[in-house]
Amino acid sequence: MHPFQKVSPPEEGSPIRIENGQIVTPACPIIPFITGDGIGTDIWTATQMVLDEAVNQTYGGLRRISWFQIHAGLSALKTYGQDNVLPDDTIEAIKKYKVAIKGPLTTPVGSYPYVCLACAKEQGESIQNRPSKCEKCGSPFVTKRFRSLNVTLRQVLDLYACVRPVRWYKGVPTPVKSPERLNVIIFRENTEDVYAGIEFSYDSQEATDLIEFLEKRMHKPVRSGSGIGIKPISAFGSQRLIKKAIIYAIQHNLPSVTMVHKGNIMKFTEGAFRDWGYEMAHKEFSDKVIFESVCQARGNPDGKIILKDRIADQMFQQVLLRPDEYHVIATPNLNGDYLSDACAAQVGGLGLAPGANMGDDLALFEATHGTAPKYTGQDKANPSSLILSGVMMLEHLGWQEAADMIVKALEKTIGQKRVTYDLERQMSGATCLKTSEFAAAICENIT
Repeated sequence: MHPFQKVSPPEEGSPIRIENGQIVTPACPIIPFITGDGIGTDIWTATQMVLDEAVNQTYGGLRRISWFQIHAGLSALKTYGQDNVLPDDTIEAIKKYKVAIKGPLTTPVGSYPYVCLACAKEQGESIQNRPSKCEKCGSPFVTKRFRSLNVTLRQVLDLYACVRPVRWYKGVPTPVKSPERLNVIIFRENTEDVYAGIEFSYDSQEATDLIEFLEKRMHKPVRSGSGIGIKPISAFGSQRLIKKAIIYAIQHNLPSVTMVHKGNIMKFTEGAFRDWGYEMAHKEFSDKVIFESVCQARGNPDGKIILKDRIADQMFQQVLLRPDEYHVIATPNLNGDYLSDACAAQVGGLGLAPGANMGDDLALFEATHGTAPKYTGQDKANPSSLILSGVMMLEHLGWQEAADMIVKALEKTIGQKRVTYDLERQMSGATCLKTSEFAAAICENIT
């Protein structure tokens, strides 16, 4: 008997295993998936079509993925009831099967004690004053309080590294002259910094008490009526994130890792992130890593990986003016959020930006953009972000040949100017395809 309440894993297939820190992928792995909200259904259907075709074409039926649908967001409400937007089944399935993939989930903006996910509508200023139902659709409010389902998944599963490769795919229109010069992979810390979610409203007793404590005990004046947020960054969280970035650079024979921080201002949080990174690298990777300061003085005759650091605001200029000097980036949460989107903009936007949330044993691959609710069910959205996240997943499984085949087919399809509306409107002579048609065109080019 399986341990799940309202979902059943497929009969065919077996779980992925982790042995001695290494992934062991069976010929038919069971992989859970979440379609997502908004455009999620459209882009997931397209993604599954492309992944299945690539695996089948590459391995001639000797390997295949056994898909297992699990739920979060709207689909969870429909399956589990109004109070359950992130059911235990979903958490347990990802833990059991080690690798999962998902479409975008609704993330509310602003101060919200309760959210109607059916309309993604913010309601009320306080728990006491909130209406009992959504004014737009009449749905009862969800009573579990999640700032973000995406963040909750990362924290509950300890997926501490948000990994986002950013590169240009030939034929994609971009706002820069030489988009091919940018090819980075960003490791963004996923559990600390602003994602810790320690925040108090300006009119709360907690904020008043904290301001009083800061002024009376710490002699730090804070303007009355301020909202308060706390930014924790630990040695443990920083070092495991930077270590993961260095290991990736070693495994992929990349020449540098750059720590991005705002340590010139936030010396004991982001400055410490930088210092802890250098400390860990000196202890654990002295045979493979050389510090940039040493390299400048003595050169790098052994061809070691160069460990650098850059101030966050400087880095935004660097990725525009000197992008080819950067390869792997490790950064605290908020910097990584800004920087990864800014880099994606240089190579065509979030529609082509894949991502993964990774821990020591678990990996959850995802589209990096939002749910685009106005396009729900229109078969219009660009599925490339989720398809390329699937490429990352295949690489993680060790199925590199299938991953390479998808990238090649995607570039060929874009080169043929057979694209979705977001790219078609920027390309002269292009043919505008629906989401499903774009996926079919990629499958035609998988050979």
